[in-house]
Formats: sequence, structure tokens, C-alpha cells
Amino acid sequence: MSDTSEQSELPEPGLDEQIAAYQREFQDLDPQVEQVVSALGRLNRRMNVAYGRQLAALGISNTEWEVLKTLVLAGAPYRMGPGELAKRLGLTPAAMTHRIDRMAGEGLVTRDRDENNRVRVIVELTDDGRTKWLEAMRMATAFEGDLLQDLTGDERGALGEILIRLLRRVEHAQPDAGGRLTDLD
Repeated sequence: MSDTSEQSELPEPGLDEQIAAYQREFQDLDPQVEQVVSALGRLNRRMNVAYGRQLAALGISNTEWEVLKTLVLAGAPYRMGPGELAKRLGLTPAAMTHRIDRMAGEGLVTRDRDENNRVRVIVELTDDGRTKWLEAMRMATAFEGDLLQDLTGDERGALGEILIRLLRRVEHAQPDAGGRLTDLD
């Protein structure tokens, strides 16, 4: 077995192990801060894997889910121009066109000319697309309920408020970090 495959089979160190290693190498580390940040990072990765598996079971990708979600958030009749979709998702127009082409081929969205402005294109959620979105939401709701089952209602409320405060701080410090960061690609 090669060193690369052996390394990929090693389990991720526990949080306590990770924090101890960080403290050994960087004495200025605040272990409480690192515990929170590392736990959030791991939770985010694991939740993304779980959501990805659920979407795959429905036959849609995470990128398709993002388009479906954006159209639903726009409200009925679930329509939007491709430029606005691209902007909201942090994509280039070319990447958005490719995504819309694929989704239209799968019957998740339609792409038609605007009746009032024949130059403008409108992307609209189909009944099949809405059905996929609803099923994904059902699966996510069950997963999320299971994830938070050990917390009381008060604890869920407090956790939600704390996470929103953290999110606001990041959004204030990094106002451009809501979409895809082209400087990190």
C-alpha cells in the first residue's frame, strides 16, 4: 500500500487531540475558541455530506439544489432571470447557463423568453423541480430534527441566537463572503 492510501485511511483526530496538537505548535491558541470553531467546521462538513447523500438519492446535485432553492425563495411563480440567478449564487453567467441547460434537460426548470421583453430569458421552476425541492426539504427536516433531538426547545433557541450572532459578525467583517469567492478558486 502506498503512503498516500495509508494516509487517507487514517481517522480524523478527535477534537481534543487536534486542539492539543495545535496548542503544542502554537502556544497562543485559545482552546475554548478552537473547540467551538473546530466543532462548527466538522459539523458543517458532516452535514454537507449527509445533505449530499440525500440529494443524490433524489437524483439531483447540490448545485441543482441551490438553483431550486433560489427559485423557491423568489416566491411564486418561482421565476427569475439567469443573470439574477447567477448573481445570487455567485456564479459566472457561463456557469449559470450550463447549469440551467442541464436542469432544463432534466425537467427541473424551463427556460423561455419573457413575453413582455423577448430579449429577456426567464427560468422557471417546473412541477417536477418543485416536487424534488419538497422531497429534499422533507428529508432535511427529518435529518435536522434527529440532529437536534437531544436539545430542549430553550437550548435550540439559545443555540440559534448564538449562531446568528456569530454569522452577523462574519458577515460584518466579510460582507463579500456570501457567494462564491472568486479569489479562492
